[in-house]
Amino acid sequence: MTAALLSKPRVTPEILETIPVFKPLIERDEIAAATGALEMGWLGMGSYVGRFEQALQDFTGCHDRHVAAVSTGHAALHLAMIIAGVRPGDEVITPSFNNVADFQAILAVGARPVFCDIDDTTLCIDLNKAAELVSPRTRAIIVMDYDCLLCDHDGVKALADRCGLRVIHDAAHSFGSNYKGKRVGSFSDLCMFSFDPVKTVTCIDGGALIVDSEEDLRRVQEMRLVGMGQPATVMYQNQRAWTYDVSQVGYRYHMANLHAAIGLAQLSRFDVISATRREACRYYNARLGSIPEIRVPQTDFSEVTPFLYYIRVNPADREPLRAHLREKGIDTGIHWQPGHWFTLFKECRRGDLSVTERVGNEILSLPLHSCMSAETLRRVADGVASFYGG
Repeated sequence: MTAALLSKPRVTPEILETIPVFKPLIERDEIAAATGALEMGWLGMGSYVGRFEQALQDFTGCHDRHVAAVSTGHAALHLAMIIAGVRPGDEVITPSFNNVADFQAILAVGARPVFCDIDDTTLCIDLNKAAELVSPRTRAIIVMDYDCLLCDHDGVKALADRCGLRVIHDAAHSFGSNYKGKRVGSFSDLCMFSFDPVKTVTCIDGGALIVDSEEDLRRVQEMRLVGMGQPATVMYQNQRAWTYDVSQVGYRYHMANLHAAIGLAQLSRFDVISATRREACRYYNARLGSIPEIRVPQTDFSEVTPFLYYIRVNPADREPLRAHLREKGIDTGIHWQPGHWFTLFKECRRGDLSVTERVGNEILSLPLHSCMSAETLRRVADGVASFYGG
């Protein structure tokens, strides 16, 4: 075989690598952590999981609360529903503008979603409209921080206290963010995180649920391990207890050592992850905020660690803009289609969803990664601006 055939084809300016919406920051630290976990040979839940839970508790400052690492964010949501006492026939108020995992977690316990509208600026739940939806069957409310904007969590607590509701805080987008000086995860009734492949901090896949009592922690620890009452402290020593009781229904929701090891490596570099994401979002806002046809997030990103960067455009422009960017090697996403648009949820009770309807047709996610290069950011911004003649 000739040297010419072995050489890589030359990349011309016209042939550019596609910029994905998501790109996890996997470098030498994560690879070394994964190798160490594999070489240890204890592949199930073990010492790395215990260390990861302690690191999450330290990171969030939730020292009066308890952290349980689980297999996915959806697992955390499902277990949160159970801990909140949501039962068949109950209702759970949720933004329709939310991830389908939340809706499925409600169905998994036999309850029904009640779809609420969102605030036009924050894209988080509209608490005034949520109050109008509370009924005798309402057991809980899901509040979700969307991308780089947080809920009015003081207002959430006031509504929950007034109406006797449990609060499930979906913080899948807001890990590492602060609300009025308090780290997300340190103040909510029940708070879940997701560490799936595209999140700001990834464990390959994983999640966590933060609860406020040792009894709830014990229940979660048993439920995540198919109901086995095997002490977590034993498993965190890479050992098993061979005699135990099973006293409740359980699920295979535990986190594996390999995933926790990668999560620990990611946490050690969180300052860089957070700072570079804020810098990228500020660049986007500066470049795109002056285009009349575009609405950008109304924030300076100072207290948040952004998961996504979105713009809002005229619905008639969205698909042509996506096609335009695709031709330039730039991927885009839609986060999300509102829940009440899906066949499975069309019959669910709902309130006025006029803002949700509008946002669902306008929203467009642009690429956002940790440690994005200046050239990548320019390519994306130039691509969007060129569509509008800039």
